[in-house]
Amino acid sequence: RMETDCNSMELPNNTGFEEDSDYRDFEGTDVKDMRLEAEAVVNDVLFAVSNMFVSKTLPCAEDVAYINVETRERNRYCLELTEAGLRVVAYDFDQTDDRLQTPYHETVYSLLDSLSPAYREVFGNALLQRLEALKKDSQS
Repeated sequence: RMETDCNSMELPNNTGFEEDSDYRDFEGTDVKDMRLEAEAVVNDVLFAVSNMFVSKTLPCAEDVAYINVETRERNRYCLELTEAGLRVVAYDFDQTDDRLQTPYHETVYSLLDSLSPAYREVFGNALLQRLEALKKDSQS
């Protein structure tokens, strides 16, 4: 009979989920947590805006999260992230305005592209630099 010691496996002791009560409800489920999705969105495009972060004031749920963004033109927006996509819900951080009927965008790229010419330029330049780097790699 062979005994195995599970503790000898190289697993991290703390995944970070235990203490964070926001995530406790999601353990072991297939629920798509919008807060995690929102964090991923922020990490994707933070380099191309002045400031961007998930709202800590507005409530996040499994089906909605709010992201504050300040464009390089210094315009502030509060974005709502749902399964339908992203849309502007206010023209300031941590606000929602029910009277605002803005269209949903499938991606954060198309939303920011419509709001910020400076975003478009910075994102385009970053894309060009990556393409140039790929081109150099393939030639070496």
